[in-house]
Amino acid sequence: MTLTQPLSLTEHAVLHGVSWEDYEKILSEIGDGSTRVTYFDGNMEIMSPLPEHEDEKTIIARLVEELTVEMGLPNRGFGSTTFRRKDRQSGLEPDECFYIANESRVRGMKRFDPKKYPPPDLAIEIDVSRRSIPKEPIYARLGVPEIWRYDGRRLSVLVLIEDGTCKGVETSLIFPFLPIDQFVRFVHRMIAEEPNGVIREFRKWARAVKRKTRRRSS
Repeated sequence: MTLTQPLSLTEHAVLHGVSWEDYEKILSEIGDGSTRVTYFDGNMEIMSPLPEHEDEKTIIARLVEELTVEMGLPNRGFGSTTFRRKDRQSGLEPDECFYIANESRVRGMKRFDPKKYPPPDLAIEIDVSRRSIPKEPIYARLGVPEIWRYDGRRLSVLVLIEDGTCKGVETSLIFPFLPIDQFVRFVHRMIAEEPNGVIREFRKWARAVKRKTRRRSS
């Protein structure tokens, strides 16, 4: 496929036989808006997020940020930055992403270059709308070690394993001390209640988790 005119970017679209050059052309046309473009081996999906999707990804990102503050961990978020690798014919924008273990390596990063910078340590994906191109194989090709996938009820943790695929696990690699089931309860509360009040309770809870973690390690 060769693009000869600008593509309408207001609706969900799936295209096949798309060259890497056309993929980059679409990214250039879109600019820094909210539209998501996923590319995998010549297949490209374009979609605009729903309000529900944006609310939930913002909530989870805010809780992750608060968690790192309370735990004294480094954190640098890059939101929905485009991560792409021509050599692996893969590219996407996470709903949210964070550098935690590798935060010091991406200070000052203006544009992702896989030759200079590592992939994000954690990517957040909100699965409230149907996708035609699965994102896990793309994350695996990009080398993202951990994905959190939220479907409106459950938060699933997937990690990159040695065979180059993503596997569901019970415990986060980035936050091994974190009770995921308790964390997701705060996500549900943030959706249903006034957020700042829930955040204050979350901070107290995170400090309690930190104390328990310290006692176990001592």
